[in-house]
Amino acid sequence: MVKYAAALSKESIIDVEGVVSVPKDPIKGASQQVEVQVRKLYCVSKAIPILPINIEDAARSDAEIEKAEQAGEKLVRVNQDTRLNNRFLDLRTPANQAIFRIQCQVGTLFRQFLLSEGCIEIHTPKLMSGSSEGGSAVFKLEYKGQPACLAQSPQFHKQMAICADFGRVFEIGPVFRAEDSFTHRHLCEFVGLDVEMEIKEHYSEVMDVVDRLFVSMFDSINQNCKKELDAIGRQYPFEPLKYLPKTLRLTFEEGIQILKEAGVEVDPLGDLNTETERKLGQLVFEKYGTEFYILHRYPLAVRPFYTMPCYDNPAYSNSFDVFIRGEEIISGAQRVHVPELLAQRAESCGIDVRTISTYIDSFRCGAPTHGGFGVGLERVVMLYCALNNVRKTSLFPRDPQRLAP
Repeated sequence: MVKYAAALSKESIIDVEGVVSVPKDPIKGASQQVEVQVRKLYCVSKAIPILPINIEDAARSDAEIEKAEQAGEKLVRVNQDTRLNNRFLDLRTPANQAIFRIQCQVGTLFRQFLLSEGCIEIHTPKLMSGSSEGGSAVFKLEYKGQPACLAQSPQFHKQMAICADFGRVFEIGPVFRAEDSFTHRHLCEFVGLDVEMEIKEHYSEVMDVVDRLFVSMFDSINQNCKKELDAIGRQYPFEPLKYLPKTLRLTFEEGIQILKEAGVEVDPLGDLNTETERKLGQLVFEKYGTEFYILHRYPLAVRPFYTMPCYDNPAYSNSFDVFIRGEEIISGAQRVHVPELLAQRAESCGIDVRTISTYIDSFRCGAPTHGGFGVGLERVVMLYCALNNVRKTSLFPRDPQRLAP
């Protein structure tokens, strides 16, 4: 039997029958502190002798590799493309197992919280006749002889659901962006977590939901996912996310002032680039002690066409972004619910109003004041765990150069 077992290749699937016992001397090299005195062993599925990835190599941290190199040892460093080309093997590492268990928790907590807030879950179409965000970054296709595209977000249809008197809705579903973005945080397909809700008095009600949702989510993960967080930290060491019980809110103008005081000059009516967002995140952390905060009242010119302008200053909008560790994870806003203004805004943003006529018409029969937000599931997990690439939190990532496996 020993000879038979020695001939089995690594990663083969086996069944073992034996007696479990606690050894006299404690076991240090295994997660379970017991021994199995093997009586029978069966091979269920034999792995090929030479695997494209050695799981032990794929599970090592950079610190381990660097320490070995300093000691004159040579360890294999598995690069990202090799991992993704053999993703089914790469996912067997303890860190990856933990990442996707935490991702599962994020989706579950998102759903549970919103159901407790009186929201209902909806499922919107992913085939559309026109762009849902404006611009040209859409995957185009032919739909039974008609031009169509994959949905960039459930934006139009979740708003229509509010017009249909559902009150509060949410969706967890795929989102498609045909952007040529080769960054650490962009994907061509990701999982969107979207919310839309009626507003009674002020768009701050939407930010209130964001605040309670994410604080409760972070609390729950910290409390219930310690084993998973430890597994991730062993391969990708990180500091726990710093956040406040009541999420900090700053206006865009206040954010610009903080940057200005630090000697960073930015366009007061422009958008923040990635570098500036990170700098602001650093300054906010130094001043307020939080890595999770909301920035609101963005300039109208940098927001989607369906964003409501501020009543007191049309240069700004009733919109917000949310940041984790200096990177944006959420965009949200009050929406334009007046059809004439909506059509005017769409035209000014270069959108063919005919392609979104059914969307605009849905506001002609009476539409409540409403707003919402959207967040990428993979980006939340990436930033919460301080990982350096969103591809680590996508099961089988799709970017401009990757359509397989």
